[in-house]
Amino acid sequence: MCGIFGYWDRSRQPLQDGVLRAMAQSLVHRGPDDEGIWHPAARGVAIGNRRLSIIDIGGGHQPFVSDDGQIAVVQNGEIFNHVELAAELRAQGVLLRSASDTEVILRLYEREGIACLKRLNGMFAIAIDDAREDALYLARDRIGVKPLYVMDDGQRMLFASEIKAFWQVPSAPWSSSAIDLEAIHHYLTFNYIPAPWTAYQGVKHVMPGTWMKFRRGGPVETRRWWSLADQREQDFGFDDWAAEFMALLDDATRIRLRADVPFGAFLSGGVDSSTIVGLMARHVDRPVKTFCIGFADPRYDESAFALQAAQRVGCEHTCEIAKLNMLAQWPRVLHHLDQPHGDASFMPTLRVSELAAKHVKVVLTGDGGDELFAGYDKYAAFFAQPDSASLSADAFQRRYFDSISLFSPASKLALYRPEVRRQLEGIDSFTAAAKPWFDEAQHFDRVNQALYLDMQLLLSGNNLVKPDRMGMAVSIEARTPFLDWRMMEFAFRSRGTTKLSAQGDKKHWFKRAAAPLIGEDLAYRTKQMFTVPVGDWFRHGSYTWLRDTLQGSDLIAKLFEPAVVAAMLERHRTGDANFTRELRALAALALWAADGAAGPAYP
Repeated sequence: MCGIFGYWDRSRQPLQDGVLRAMAQSLVHRGPDDEGIWHPAARGVAIGNRRLSIIDIGGGHQPFVSDDGQIAVVQNGEIFNHVELAAELRAQGVLLRSASDTEVILRLYEREGIACLKRLNGMFAIAIDDAREDALYLARDRIGVKPLYVMDDGQRMLFASEIKAFWQVPSAPWSSSAIDLEAIHHYLTFNYIPAPWTAYQGVKHVMPGTWMKFRRGGPVETRRWWSLADQREQDFGFDDWAAEFMALLDDATRIRLRADVPFGAFLSGGVDSSTIVGLMARHVDRPVKTFCIGFADPRYDESAFALQAAQRVGCEHTCEIAKLNMLAQWPRVLHHLDQPHGDASFMPTLRVSELAAKHVKVVLTGDGGDELFAGYDKYAAFFAQPDSASLSADAFQRRYFDSISLFSPASKLALYRPEVRRQLEGIDSFTAAAKPWFDEAQHFDRVNQALYLDMQLLLSGNNLVKPDRMGMAVSIEARTPFLDWRMMEFAFRSRGTTKLSAQGDKKHWFKRAAAPLIGEDLAYRTKQMFTVPVGDWFRHGSYTWLRDTLQGSDLIAKLFEPAVVAAMLERHRTGDANFTRELRALAALALWAADGAAGPAYP
């Protein structure tokens, strides 16, 4: 786990070494242990790394450079099958000078070129400087576990694991990039900004499962090297399905235990994290270290379930009862996010990350299980509608999109000031951000179509940002066994009926398969969201804070009608309406804009 950064200048104009060091310093929380920069300045290119040392602590310094000095590689992440790949390379006569997974990337690339990405089982963002082609490659893992951003003005391209690294580079345009109004428009629909947009004009994601190639005298080449939509559903009997499911998840967990530092797991007592911890215990010779936070309010406290799971498996369990009102941590959370996110669960995720960081450097998590196997209540509620099966394809897509939207198109337009409304009136978030993913998934059944959309938007745009950024804020690495590529492909070869039963049983076969490992009580307990009662705070003790935050924000005042915002505040305070999610999104936008590290220019 690390942070990477660098640049590519088409006219070979070099950046100063001091600027590159400033970029590195802005990412020091992602990699406090080591720094390395490859900078052949005469070629106008650099790739750099801030390292959190996890594998081959002594020999894993990045960048890794080929013996002839023509290829240099940095990565953020881990290649979990590097042991097997290294053995294969040695059998072919390749000399490896370290036990680092990054050197394995270098040696594979030397032999196979960028096609080697398909050999990698891991979470990664990779930069490769190839002087033989006079080209720079950027590549991102299959589902976007690791972040990677680019900023390209046509002459110089910057890349980094976090947007804040770009603000270290002087000289416009990137030092004062304006807020992207279309991105904010989509934010109000999804509660996060969907890729490839970011909050800033000119800053984009390298998309998951995609590589980009920058070279002189030609256009940027972009290729999608993996797509979940390539899967085709097939029929399984439960016994065969359960055997394959448990075998895949067990092996995905096993290879994610490879580390030269202490590791543990986040444990909520839900079926996802309990299953992961149960599988971890099979492969270690000492109790698994597990971590959770609890709350005094039983509506939000899962600590009893986490303790039950820990005792069943025999874990070394650490739980802390946290202060429930975490609003004081929200500005810090948004600083690490670089963009507005309205999801309140980032705050308790930061808190449990802080707890774990006192003991370990790596944690395994259950992220991805809900999106792969229909774990959220919203799936059961949506498909329980009597006419859901009879909807046309277009009507189904639009209704599901509407069901997951925060502000409707009409409510967004009513919220905007007239000048903002004129700029955004013709932009439809469904057409721009959701419809392309639905189109890819038409061969799946309806349940899998909904899950596919959430894999591409919700998971990569919000739910994977959470463990990455909150873990990296305190310099720990989060690993996600459910998002092993073999498990993802298996999940989308499985029909929707294996995930959501006709009676609305969520994670239908998953729970049956996991019950012998974790027990019926944990497998079938009612799902409880990992969140905090922001709506109650906004209505009572923190109402004045919320009002002052919104009314004191220059960005909120520039974008939105004050009377509409004031009416939402008052109706929520009195209990006449529940605008928790809407006000939460606006507050996150205001707090993000107030962060001095962002440095946006307002539209």
